[in-house]
Amino acid sequence: MPPNTTASTGQQPGKSGRKKGRRARLLVLVLVLAVIAGVTGGAYWSISTVRASFPQTKGSLTLDGLSGPVDVKRDGYGVPQIYASSDEDLFMAQGFVQAQDRFWEMDVRRHMTSGRLSEMFGKGQVDNDEFLRTLGWDRIAKQEYDTKLSAATKKYLQAYAKGVNAYLAGKDGAEISLEYAALGFTNDYKPEQWTPVDSIAWLKAMAWDLRGNMQDEIDRALMTSRLGPKQIAELYPQYPYDRNKPIVRTGGYDAVTRTYGPQDATAGAAGTGATAGGTAGASSSGTTGLQSQLAGLQDVLDGLPTAVGVNGNGIGSNSWVVGGKHTITGKPLLANDPHLSASLPSVWYQMGLHCRSVSASCQYDVAGYTFAGMPGVVIGHNQDIAWGMTNSGVDVTDLYLEKLSGDGYLYGGKTVPFTTRQETIKVAGGEPKKIVVRATKNGPLLSDRSSELVKVGRKATVDTAAPDRGDGYGISLRWTALDAGTTMDAVFAMDKAKNWKDFRAAAALFDVPSQNLIYADREDNIGYTLPGKIPTRAQGYDGSVPAPGWDPKFRWTGYLDEDELPYEYNPKRGYIVTANQAVVDKKYPYTLTTDWGYGARSQRINDLIQSKIDGGGKISTDDMRQMQLDNSSEMAKLLVPQLLKIDIADPDVREAQELLEGWDYTQDADSAAAAYFNSVWRNILKLAFGHKLPKELRVKGQCLYVDPVSTTGPADEVQKVRECGERDADQAQPDGGDRWFEVVRALMDDPDSDWWTTPDSGPRKGADRNRDDLFARAMVDARWELTAKLGKDIDTWSWGRLHRLFLKNQTLGTEGPGFLQYALNRGPWKLSGGEATVNASGWNAAGGYGVVWVPSMRMVVNLGDLDKSKWINLTGASGHAYNAHYTDQTDKWADGELLDWSFSKQAVDGSTSDTLVLRP
Repeated sequence: MPPNTTASTGQQPGKSGRKKGRRARLLVLVLVLAVIAGVTGGAYWSISTVRASFPQTKGSLTLDGLSGPVDVKRDGYGVPQIYASSDEDLFMAQGFVQAQDRFWEMDVRRHMTSGRLSEMFGKGQVDNDEFLRTLGWDRIAKQEYDTKLSAATKKYLQAYAKGVNAYLAGKDGAEISLEYAALGFTNDYKPEQWTPVDSIAWLKAMAWDLRGNMQDEIDRALMTSRLGPKQIAELYPQYPYDRNKPIVRTGGYDAVTRTYGPQDATAGAAGTGATAGGTAGASSSGTTGLQSQLAGLQDVLDGLPTAVGVNGNGIGSNSWVVGGKHTITGKPLLANDPHLSASLPSVWYQMGLHCRSVSASCQYDVAGYTFAGMPGVVIGHNQDIAWGMTNSGVDVTDLYLEKLSGDGYLYGGKTVPFTTRQETIKVAGGEPKKIVVRATKNGPLLSDRSSELVKVGRKATVDTAAPDRGDGYGISLRWTALDAGTTMDAVFAMDKAKNWKDFRAAAALFDVPSQNLIYADREDNIGYTLPGKIPTRAQGYDGSVPAPGWDPKFRWTGYLDEDELPYEYNPKRGYIVTANQAVVDKKYPYTLTTDWGYGARSQRINDLIQSKIDGGGKISTDDMRQMQLDNSSEMAKLLVPQLLKIDIADPDVREAQELLEGWDYTQDADSAAAAYFNSVWRNILKLAFGHKLPKELRVKGQCLYVDPVSTTGPADEVQKVRECGERDADQAQPDGGDRWFEVVRALMDDPDSDWWTTPDSGPRKGADRNRDDLFARAMVDARWELTAKLGKDIDTWSWGRLHRLFLKNQTLGTEGPGFLQYALNRGPWKLSGGEATVNASGWNAAGGYGVVWVPSMRMVVNLGDLDKSKWINLTGASGHAYNAHYTDQTDKWADGELLDWSFSKQAVDGSTSDTLVLRP
């Protein structure tokens, strides 16, 4: 959730405070009305407040600190290409230009990463700040800067910060962005100088949103209040290796041999070996206290501002590379489209960084996507190589139960004192708040940050060796990103890598977050490598559920060495696909995670590439683009034949069922069949699973009458209780992703499974006793749901009317006054695609049909001719509302188009619209 920026003076209740609050709200309203009026009528506020913050893109400016002139060339979409003669000038100019376009975004991000949102937005952000201070991202970032990063990286970070500060010099809030102008009426906040640590800390936020299976760890533990071990295992099926291929098929690792050893690591690599109990500290017989603390943790996690994803849920990406023997150019093609939560502006920033002459003093000639606030390029290509990223899903977080006392916590049979520090949270319009952060040997104590978490494990069932629970157990977090690392070094090393050896060396520095990295070069080599700091655990514990922190044997035993990590180079098949599926097969001897994505997208991409090859064709840049837009539903292919066999008596429902006859399973925005099928799918999930899950996983406000968790007496005398869901709609379960595909697929051959039973309720009265009963009921419910949403006439139905994208400014555009939201936000767009499709416009089936995450950018790099590469961003280069480049790429993005991506000096000059010269 973005910062709460509702207008408030923060004063104590009273006549004066109320008057000032009303006056502030009126001023904001006047401002917004003036801004809106100015857009249409040219009023004074449109010039002084809206246009005043637009960047200068032509002419020249003087920047103290440059050693020579720098050219900033922008194309018709405002995308900058920077030309300099030294590394420091290049990165100083990058800082200046990004601040021109996106400083509000940068400033909010650094306040998030440092736990200082309350300084900007008031007391509504104190809880978030407390949690973020407990994690201590900025402290770790400072440690990295002081002790881990190379001298060259520090120099570049300093140059970048110098450029940002050169932009800020002499400007007030209104000259920086419209948001500061609005904020200025309720807060006297002034932007402060940028620092190198501000840039590094953003990597921690990125790592947090890509942190792996922590959410599954929480959910499995929460499920124990309603479900037994067998049921939970059915909801976390094993990875389908027989159907969906892993990333690495013929590669290996260097520790022992080029191929995988004989050890069968099935328990660690095949989906999940999770149960609800065992040594991890909980059993299936009921864990009321643990439920309470984990539900409290979930509340905190849901409330945190999103960095780059959906708070760890539903995050995926596609990236694949095809070698020259299968392409029309004879050189590799590389595609990437990271799936992240939609934001305005987009989380990505496109740019090129070019040394006029590459030499020892100026080493970079690179273009691609980066984050505003961070120097370098994160994904893209240089003059020799290209690379892409997807989230690996490797398990790098563990939750630990901690036995607490007034003197400390239990560890190894002894009471050990906490490591503590005091933090002061400044609050706009209010008094500062002091907190104490406590940590155990396992990590920071998250349970201190929630009143619910303080009730730690009061009734948690643990094994007989567990210590007396007393007032309960605490929860601590072990996470690789809480150790200082070298990822910032990796970014600069990748940007100037010339070959596979250089790239692998750079990847070795990319410790957090662990990502799937794909590679291609102009010499027709392709590759994949898995970098990252990946923990090893004691035998018998796989990290799938919370562990007992008092037992030293559950501490991490170390980390996989670089030569133990999998990679693949020039495989005979001639292509590599990464889309969050399993990295390795069951023979890999180390446990990377128990929670891979299940491979629906990855296998579809594999099949599309292989079918082209088998047909004797060569793959083009546009073929890669078309693959990115593939809307085919794997679940529809499985379910629709069965749905069409069901006899439906109601003519209105039969009319809807007929939409599925002859449907090609493609989820185009104008498809009525896609709308109806996805509604049927949603209702199948709700009936079969959603009503059986505990309230902590269900949608907030959706209430059911259920049997109490603990009951006595005959079953027919049990009084049902009303339970309402507690989770935000875009975080709830069942979300309908590819895990649920596998759950349903496994049950299709068991039509009498208990999962298919439902009580006597709903529009079609009568209990459902088997699979086909439930499917029939889902078709009825879907018909009437869409009638209510889209109208009775099915000729007017379309998937895009349900599946819409709204782009919201992630601060004032979400929580600010309505008129300000109107000024800052854009949309809707009717989208094709869906959950677990290659064109992954994700939606949460538990919460509705609206788009919650998207391909945040798309690119296709042509290594045969880099100037024929293509790219697109979700929004535009600018973070300034009403700037021409605020959302000027979005229509084309929604239509699946890609823009030309100029790279060579000649091509950049040909596409340049504006040139700004920065002079010393």
